Amino acid sequence: METSELLKKVRKIEIKTKGLSRHLFSGEYHSVFKGRGMSFSEVRSYQYGDDVRNIDWNVTARTGDPHIKIFEEERELTMMLLIDVSRSVYYGSGEQTKVEFITELAAVLAFAAIQNNDKVGLIMYSDHVEKYIPAKKGKKHILRIIREMINFEPKAVATDMAVALQYLNNVIKKRCICFLLSDFIADDYEKPLRLVARRHDLIAIKVFDPAEQLLPQAGLVRVRDAESGKIMVVDTSSEEFRAAYQKRFESIKDSFKTLFKKNGVDTIALDVTKSYIKVLLQFFKQRQK
Repeated sequence: METSELLKKVRKIEIKTKGLSRHLFSGEYHSVFKGRGMSFSEVRSYQYGDDVRNIDWNVTARTGDPHIKIFEEERELTMMLLIDVSRSVYYGSGEQTKVEFITELAAVLAFAAIQNNDKVGLIMYSDHVEKYIPAKKGKKHILRIIREMINFEPKAVATDMAVALQYLNNVIKKRCICFLLSDFIADDYEKPLRLVARRHDLIAIKVFDPAEQLLPQAGLVRVRDAESGKIMVVDTSSEEFRAAYQKRFESIKDSFKTLFKKNGVDTIALDVTKSYIKVLLQFFKQRQK
């Protein structure tokens, strides 16, 4: 992608997602993801309604007027974005592909984090870790992350989520907030998932395209598996075949929920053809409770 086109895309995503983060999600994000404690900030004059337990008796005795200590939340939290860049997320039947939807969603979460003075890092993975950007603060850093997600071309097409989860556990030693964004068309990652869930605050966001759920009646269709490259001809006019296909989709969705619930991980499922705002706000509010 040419530099001018890339910058336009970055700017478009920044304008849309930064506004959403500031007006909709930053407050909810702050309430859900608490800091590590409270630290002393300053001393000011006592005002009606202040907690008398916070009176600074030394300053009060010295000045002759009541003063209280003000404390503020110590944040310094780290958010890690684990982004699936395997071939299956490049599918899209509508205006956005799954990977474009994931990029926008990740940008919203990243801006919400930096508005709360938290650090943000990125791990992009296919069947191996394709890119790692250590967590830092600041708008400049977030824009770099967005540029990487927009312009990234993975070397592999398959998925190995276990590799990404193991890598996270190896490089991030302190507890972090981790958003795992994928279509979760993957197998054999329960063990590293369990380890990550114990150490970090993990939230799994599954994105799906409704066209993947229901096959249209189009007769004989030649299809190719996005990750394996295998080509086959399927009969979409067969009700039995379409029912089996839908059953498999539902099975993947149900096993995703069951696996993550079993390991104490919150999940969100998002349709890439619909707005994520209402679902994300609802998730934050439920988690607050």
